[in-house]
Formats: sequence, structure tokens, C-alpha cells
Amino acid sequence: MDISGQIALVSGANRGIGRQFVLELLDRGASKVYAAARRPESVEVTDERIVPLRLDVLDHATIERAVDAAPDVSLLINNAGISTGAKLVTGDASEIRREMDTHFWGTLEMIRAFSPVLAAQGGGAVVNVLSALSWFAAPSSGAYSAAKAAAWNMTNGVRLELAAQGTLVQGVLLGVADTDLTAGYEGPKTDPRDVARASLDALAADRIEVIVDDWTAMVKASLSGDPAAFYRQVTELLGS
Repeated sequence: MDISGQIALVSGANRGIGRQFVLELLDRGASKVYAAARRPESVEVTDERIVPLRLDVLDHATIERAVDAAPDVSLLINNAGISTGAKLVTGDASEIRREMDTHFWGTLEMIRAFSPVLAAQGGGAVVNVLSALSWFAAPSSGAYSAAKAAAWNMTNGVRLELAAQGTLVQGVLLGVADTDLTAGYEGPKTDPRDVARASLDALAADRIEVIVDDWTAMVKASLSGDPAAFYRQVTELLGS
């Protein structure tokens, strides 16, 4: 995909990785970017090509209205997400459901709603921002990890289903990005702009999976090995 001239919609576009996707898309010549957020007034409009859009992936009505407002989208970037810190066994069950509703059901509903729009534009592409935690769990990440794991394999499933209409579906996996969501984390962090760059570079090469950082590459490489050895290593690295 050549980003120049494309019309994109980015969810969770008011800050963090989503905001950097908006800026990188503009730098690469996108003709319009729908910057979607639950509070569109929080979107900083620094370019006339930015179109703030109200969207809550947990609210079906706002998704329907977004489709009506953005019938020309050729690139859908599903970035909106949350992190509740809920544990699977002892955590608040409603928070666990909110994680799954956001990362799995919300992302899937966006794809279901916008797939006809993408088809009308010749196929286009879908980008799902995932996580290294799609492939492992860490303390206090149980709900988030389970939801991201579901979103990762959902990404694989919709990729197969949308291939016939010419839609490329890309999964972007990373460790920790330097955003408001990770303000309390003291380990190494990836510049969120680098996430956007890596994804869009990969779209230009028709790549369906993007491994953003060394941590995520290490996690993926471990999947064929003994999980007990991997979790001993993770425990040492995280100091937990």
C-alpha cells in the first residue's frame, strides 16, 4: 500500500500510538485521516486533513455513525485499547469483561462494520495494534493478555476471510511504548512514532505481521520452546 492519497481512520487517535499514527500518515501524504476518539474534542487538529470523529468501540451506535461519517476509508487502524490491570482469578470480573469487550469484540465489530467500506475502495487494509502480551502473561496482566491473545488470533481469522475482497490485514506487536498508559513503567520503552513507522513501512511491503522491538522478537522466538524455561527468564527480567 502506498500511503500517499489514502484515507485512513485511526481509533484512539487523541494520544499515544494513535496520535503518532495520525501524524505519520499525514507525513506520508494521506489525503485525509479520521482521528477517532471517545472525546473528539480532545483530538488536536494541526492539519486540515485531520477530521475528528466520535467513536467508542464499546458503543455499537457510535460505530454505525462512524461508518456513515467515513464512507471513503481505505485504511482502518484499530488502535483503541485499555489496560485495567485485572487479574483473572481474583480480579473484578467486570473489568476482565471490559478488556475482552474492548480488544476483541470492539476491534472485531470495527472490522465487520468497515469491511464493506474497504471493499468499495478496492480492498484497502486493516491494521490491528496488538501486543507481545498476546503471546505470554505477566503479573497483573492476566485480563489484558487474554484479551490481546484473542485479538491476535482474531486478526489471523479475519485476514483469511477478507483476502477474497483484497483487504490486507496486519497485526502489529510490541512490548512497551512510551505513552500515558505506561507512565508508571520504568523499563525500556519504544517511541510510539516508531510503532507507526514500522507498521506503515510494512504495509508498503504487504507484510501481514510487524514485530516492533527486540523484546517482542524474543517472546515470539520462545513459543516453540519449553514454556517453563521462558517464564523463568521472564521472571528474572521483570524482577517478579
